Amino acid sequence: MRKSTAATASALFLLAGPGTVAGLIPYLLNRWRPRPPHPLRPLARTTGALLITAGLALLTQAFHRFAGEGSGTPAPAAPPAALVTGGVYRHVRNPMYLALIAITTGQALIFAGPWTPLYAALLTALTTTYVRHREEPALRRRFGPAYDRYRRNVPAWIPRPTPWNPT
Repeated sequence: MRKSTAATASALFLLAGPGTVAGLIPYLLNRWRPRPPHPLRPLARTTGALLITAGLALLTQAFHRFAGEGSGTPAPAAPPAALVTGGVYRHVRNPMYLALIAITTGQALIFAGPWTPLYAALLTALTTTYVRHREEPALRRRFGPAYDRYRRNVPAWIPRPTPWNPT
């Protein structure tokens, strides 16, 4: 796939997939109403805002890598031709999922209602289960020893402090 086509397809998938998971669904759960005043609320709002900002930056960079380095998209219909291991992928194997979890957790800290925290927890559980039982075996079949080596050196969920150097 040409990189320009991959970039356009990735942008559309970003709106459709993560836009729904981290934008539309949390909005529908609570209409993004701020929680009532509480002594710890400023800390929760600041922490939530930082998680959302970090998550958006991580998600954007990860999507960019799929188009530029992998010549594909995160969408299953147009996967990358090459294993993506650069940029944020040198620190953590699942930056997109980690970003979605950070964004929804940040929203849970900021907005009212019990549904957003429950949604963030459910998203975390479903995502980790999906990655372990579906995505990792598929990547192992598709990229073989290269993925096994990458998996041994880069953690799935807690980023490495220093980037992995595959050479």
